[in-house]
Amino acid sequence: MENIKSSPLGIPNSNSSKMASGSPNTMGQPMSSSYENRWLSTGEDTKKGSPLVSRRKSITPEENKPNNSKEANKGKKDTRPQNPNEPPKKAQKDMTKAERRAMQEKQRQEKQSRVAAGLPKGAKQAAELEVKKNPSPVSADTDDTKQKKKALSKNQQNQVPWLLHLDVPKTSDALTKDLHPAVLQLGLYFSEHKIVGSNARCVAMLEIFSKVISDHKPPSDATFSRHIQKHLDPHIAYLLSIRPMSLSMRECIRWLKKEMADIVEEDPPLSDDESRTRLIERIGHFIRERITMADQLIVQNGLQKIQDGDVILTYAKSSVVESLLLETKKKGIDFKVIVVDSRPLFEGKHLLRRLVAAGIDCSYHLLSSIYVALKSVTKVIMGAHALLNNGAVYSRIGSSMVAMAASDKQIPVMICCETYKFVNRTQVDSFVLNELGNPDDLVQTTTNTYDAKKSDTAVLANWRDQPDLRLLNILYDVTPSKYITLVVTEVGLIPCTSAPVVSYKFNCIIKTCIDFYFYFYYYLLYRFGVNTSNEEFGKRVA
Repeated sequence: MENIKSSPLGIPNSNSSKMASGSPNTMGQPMSSSYENRWLSTGEDTKKGSPLVSRRKSITPEENKPNNSKEANKGKKDTRPQNPNEPPKKAQKDMTKAERRAMQEKQRQEKQSRVAAGLPKGAKQAAELEVKKNPSPVSADTDDTKQKKKALSKNQQNQVPWLLHLDVPKTSDALTKDLHPAVLQLGLYFSEHKIVGSNARCVAMLEIFSKVISDHKPPSDATFSRHIQKHLDPHIAYLLSIRPMSLSMRECIRWLKKEMADIVEEDPPLSDDESRTRLIERIGHFIRERITMADQLIVQNGLQKIQDGDVILTYAKSSVVESLLLETKKKGIDFKVIVVDSRPLFEGKHLLRRLVAAGIDCSYHLLSSIYVALKSVTKVIMGAHALLNNGAVYSRIGSSMVAMAASDKQIPVMICCETYKFVNRTQVDSFVLNELGNPDDLVQTTTNTYDAKKSDTAVLANWRDQPDLRLLNILYDVTPSKYITLVVTEVGLIPCTSAPVVSYKFNCIIKTCIDFYFYFYYYLLYRFGVNTSNEEFGKRVA
């Protein structure tokens, strides 16, 4: 039998016999929806009397049957299952030893699960008992369930398929049960983007945790030091569910859990009040030394790189960059600022208001006009959400575009970043780990910018009804280290690739200094009799 003629890509034209005859070209005729028949067919196989058409007509169902006379004459019963989707079951004599062993193990597990559930050991007896208990089973697909499934499928059809691994913020009543009211309020602020910026979010989270720690009273059968971590876990899970945490917030939580573990390991053990006081003091010292004082040192180090006549470009809004620019103005340095901003948050507008109010000469551009804004720029200064182990900067979406454009124009790029944001992880793209924003924020759903009500006649108001339209609103991106000139930290000006070494050394120094500070502090209190409540600690120091 001759081979069926196929398309240039090796796809057989199986539906060509169904097309209308008498036309040498099939482009103007109704055709099948398959891609190969619509665009790869030559039209020669659709003519009347073609060998392919006549050959297909001559094929009978009997020719497709397997030519096996032994199986046809055996007269065996049809052992196939009634459900055509299930594969036919093998007889035990046709199974291999491994297959029989796997089947026996599966049956043993099913038997154990039935016994654990209080059902008879036999599968048939258990099924009969279930039928007696539920004589009229109610369908699980009620109207509400069907509507929810329909809405879920409608939302999924507008999602980018290769970003489905990114979690969408979800909240449930189970997560909000028995939580501190301050944490609930903080989660609401995070979800509505009323608190933005990594420093602001970290400070707000640590202060709220300090309040939760001060208000917590452990049960009578547990100590504070061992129960506080169990008490904080639901609050952390709630904040994580309502909005994904930034990498710097994860580092703060990792540090806080380590501090709680250190308190548990104290020998002799601390009392509840001492543990509570020590943990609150550690949180306060972290905010003051690693964030507040670190920003002041970054400003002092950054002033070394700004001179008279500089034109500085910054992107969106960073609290430490704002402090640096305001301090530069106070020093009397003559410079200009170009603020580049992007949708949907427009954070640069808030920075622009502060700079203009301070008397700084500013101009405002959108991200799409970045090359126009770079014509007169001498330096680019931006903030960061985290500095990764490979020297890449994890920051708000659009930062990598600004850095690459500046590098293309051979303009130095400076990143202001605190050392507590140095993260021990590597990321080379923006899709493995990121945060998804609300795609509706990218759509103008109002006919008037001052009108809060949605209009059905607005542009893309019903974009979710379009199955082929997908909107992507990711909040962060990764800037490779080759586009970054230097990083301004509280320990000085360093190359971005030195982040792992600085992070390790600095953390060791900070831990030693803090331990010495607390040791000396309690020693003075005990020595001069200011506080004699900690008798155990005083005996150990003496």
